[in-house]
Amino acid sequence: MAWTKVMPAHPVVAVCGATGAVGNEFLKVLHDLDFPASKVIALASARSAGKKLPFEGCGQVPAGELTVQEMTPDSFEGVDIALFSAGASVSKAMREAVVAHGAVMIDNSSAFRMEEDVPLVVPEVNPGDVSWHNGVIANPNCSTIQMVVALKPLYNLARISRVVVSTYQAASGAGAPAMAELYDQTREFLDGKPEDELTISAFAHRIAFNTIPHIDVFLDDDSTKEEWKMVVETKKIMGDDNIQVAATCVRVPVLRCHGESINVEFVGDVPPADAREALAAAPGVTVMDDPANNVYPMPGLLAGTNDTYVGRIRRDPTVKHGLAMWVVADQIRKGAALNAVQIAQLLLPQE
Repeated sequence: MAWTKVMPAHPVVAVCGATGAVGNEFLKVLHDLDFPASKVIALASARSAGKKLPFEGCGQVPAGELTVQEMTPDSFEGVDIALFSAGASVSKAMREAVVAHGAVMIDNSSAFRMEEDVPLVVPEVNPGDVSWHNGVIANPNCSTIQMVVALKPLYNLARISRVVVSTYQAASGAGAPAMAELYDQTREFLDGKPEDELTISAFAHRIAFNTIPHIDVFLDDDSTKEEWKMVVETKKIMGDDNIQVAATCVRVPVLRCHGESINVEFVGDVPPADAREALAAAPGVTVMDDPANNVYPMPGLLAGTNDTYVGRIRRDPTVKHGLAMWVVADQIRKGAALNAVQIAQLLLPQE
């Protein structure tokens, strides 16, 4: 069933999961992009109802405070766009109510990403896919988003046949408690607390001064679900089931921003100079690639930024037509909140 409701120029926006890390970032991004909302509603669980959230304003909504309301099926009456980051179970529970009230759900969870009738959208890569939504549009996994933003300009030079990616994913990708655990555990470790007494709850092992090659659950083939997401989501977003993707996803003791080491194999030759030129001209991409002056993207210096940063661009001599590169992006902004609000921008009436 095609979606026929016309999006108003000044939509009512509901931020669902407003008290979480991504929900808070939704509010910041709505302000930063001056999204033309007529009203912004903050929704969360019953225990957060009544909480005041600072909001810098956007569109017709003045700066001030938003009072958090309990999210119920009736919360979506009069809502045009619902930005969801409340977990897959909540998204699934609320989907019918959101769509029935005529709102478009832009969902940050993994709940609907691989459903055939749900577009999986990165605006720099496949913006046209929003045209066939049926009330739900999925936001991809954070590590997938930044990779495909960097891959798309290169794919336009020559079709990509294979990608091998290793991720260096920040602790905050596992949520606010995980980021707090990195802080607390690092302090405990430096204070000399014995290994077996360190507080470990957000991860399977100590994250301070360590790396953990385990994100999400393990699957039957011994890959993790995070790695599986990168494989299947890349194919769907790029619109090419023939791209082969091998991923290894690793949690690192960085507070914010994911890094990715990516090796790309093409069907034809793509010289590094051509790759740099294409990437530099691509929307949402900043090239930081001057090895002689030690210029390359680093997670610790890019928190809070919007772009996908690419550096260390060079030939991969192990395959006939290969490039290697290093990609960094803020996984809470481009990897979540920013990408979702950019999807919402695509839904606005075109002037």
